[in-house]
Amino acid sequence: MTAASRAPSPPQPREALIVAHGQPGDPAPAETEIAALARRVGAELPGWQVRGATLAAPGALDRALAACARPPLVYPLFMTDGWFVTSQLPARLAGRAGRVLPPLGQDPALPALAAEALVQMAQEHGWQSAETRVIIAAHGSGRSRNAARATEAFARALAALTGFAEIRTGYIEEPPFLREAAAGAGAQALCLPFLATRRGHVLEDIPSALDAAGFTGACLDPIGLNPGVPALIARALRLAAQL
Repeated sequence: MTAASRAPSPPQPREALIVAHGQPGDPAPAETEIAALARRVGAELPGWQVRGATLAAPGALDRALAACARPPLVYPLFMTDGWFVTSQLPARLAGRAGRVLPPLGQDPALPALAAEALVQMAQEHGWQSAETRVIIAAHGSGRSRNAARATEAFARALAALTGFAEIRTGYIEEPPFLREAAAGAGAQALCLPFLATRRGHVLEDIPSALDAAGFTGACLDPIGLNPGVPALIARALRLAAQL
């Protein structure tokens, strides 16, 4: 036996797959975005192979899974453990993945990122947190209370980290609707979309509801676009790989 034949094989990279919902009517932009996010997360994880796919793009999830050398850890780029995470995603994975992590919105590190962004925005406007209201704009669900419970847990964690005058939650698909939650918030108010991407709800439903409420405060980018999210996802994957 030669020395070369006795040499150990190089270790295979750890595999991870970030899965988002995507946009059924126009899937290509969301596929580009999830691929870019996967690259940013991969940059935080030397020795890993990190891929991204959306459920909406035909065949994208199957291709990503087929490209993996081993069952990947799956990170759902969703805000709550609603129907897509608990039912649709497992069905689509069909046993071809390793552990499925909790979704982005339930990561215990996310409220701290949101708190930092909100405090910074308030300071940029010259506002004191104690005199500023925060509106959490979330999707909600007409099927289950899971989405609202996760959003409310996020709001409670955020309140524990900040000193804002009030934190309200408002939903697109269930009461209390965003229009109601934002009404009477006053000019010294911030709206944080509790959503992963800048898609239809952020571009259309949230602005429409805020306009209807007479909201005159400031609106932040969706929390999923926070610059700290790639490192947050990388940390969750790294911890999951150690279990």
